Amino acid sequence: MDKQEILKKYFGYDQFRSGQEVLIDSILAGRDVLGIMPTGAGKSLCYQVPALMMDGITLVISPLISLMKDQVGALNQAGIHAAFLNSSLTVSQYYKALSYARAGRYPIIYVAPERLLSEEFLDFADHVKISMVAVDEAHCVSQWGQDFRPSYLKITEFVSRLRERPVVSAFTATATREVRDDIIRILKLREPKVLTTGFDRPNLYFGVASPRDRYGAVRDYLDAHPGASGIVYCLTRKQVEEVCGKLQRDGFPAVRYHAGLSDGERKKNQDDFIYDRAQIMVATNAFGMGIDKSNVRFVIHYNMPKNMESYYQEAGRAGRDGEPAECILLYGGQDVITNQLFIENNQDNIELDPETRQLVMERDRERLRKMTFYCFTRDCLREYILRYFGEYGSCSCGNCSNCL
Repeated sequence: MDKQEILKKYFGYDQFRSGQEVLIDSILAGRDVLGIMPTGAGKSLCYQVPALMMDGITLVISPLISLMKDQVGALNQAGIHAAFLNSSLTVSQYYKALSYARAGRYPIIYVAPERLLSEEFLDFADHVKISMVAVDEAHCVSQWGQDFRPSYLKITEFVSRLRERPVVSAFTATATREVRDDIIRILKLREPKVLTTGFDRPNLYFGVASPRDRYGAVRDYLDAHPGASGIVYCLTRKQVEEVCGKLQRDGFPAVRYHAGLSDGERKKNQDDFIYDRAQIMVATNAFGMGIDKSNVRFVIHYNMPKNMESYYQEAGRAGRDGEPAECILLYGGQDVITNQLFIENNQDNIELDPETRQLVMERDRERLRKMTFYCFTRDCLREYILRYFGEYGSCSCGNCSNCL
């Protein structure tokens, strides 16, 4: 099958979106790639389509267990054999998946970066043909990135240990110039095809408000938009419980999502939201990766996130169908303090030496400052976002709370 037939048969699309074909053709020509594509641009297709055309296994490095489960579930549903290898599997499940993979059952395997240098995985990699290593959420490799994960530094060593170097492809939704250069350098991409599809999403309205009664503001918004499907992001699990409980008591069809819930409840609530059985999802940032729901009409941030990258990625889950959608951030002074606590107690970086950990923390604080400036600027909000990512729009977009 050629790429067009695969796109139609397995994914149900008649044509590729902007940038997808360029990256797919580069991969098929044996070239490394770096795709910087905003949420909803279809990054995963850029490695999934060539994976089905290449001779061998594509390893997808992914940082989140929930994201892996969602992607593998969607692939299997589409008739593509795929598996994931991460800490959610029992020892026997892990070895069973590896033996099936050895037998050539899976063209695509999702793997957590922590697993790459384990003895059994290296032994597996020695006995199969790996045609591509696709690095999802590639910004995690950079200390400049908003989500630096030391485990991502193992990718380069893993690739260097392989008998034959595969194509290396890297993808992220949000990367400043420093992060982009870091990804290329750290992953040792060879003369990569670099593609940025642009950060502007003209159909999205951006608004910032600082209401005295945040819950009242959310309730008023939902009253004014009956039947609209949307996400309300909260900073903490406790807030998710509170806001979701209040919405349900006020008669709104809301469900909740955070890492403290059982797998079963998370799956059920996610499905209810995706299939429009529940219109409102109240969630922490644990929700949303790899979720392809096109008719999200609004994303409300109940609190200010800790950086622009997270904000734009989460807000970008609105309006994937290209129709008008609204991204509203409710800001309160306490948000800065909560985010500072998150930065200081970040457990992802405990394996770093003290000096590097201090450096990463300082960069996180700087990103928090820039996020705070967004909440106070009188300039065009869209222009502020684009400028942050190194692009320049007009000084007045006519579709944000400041311009209007």
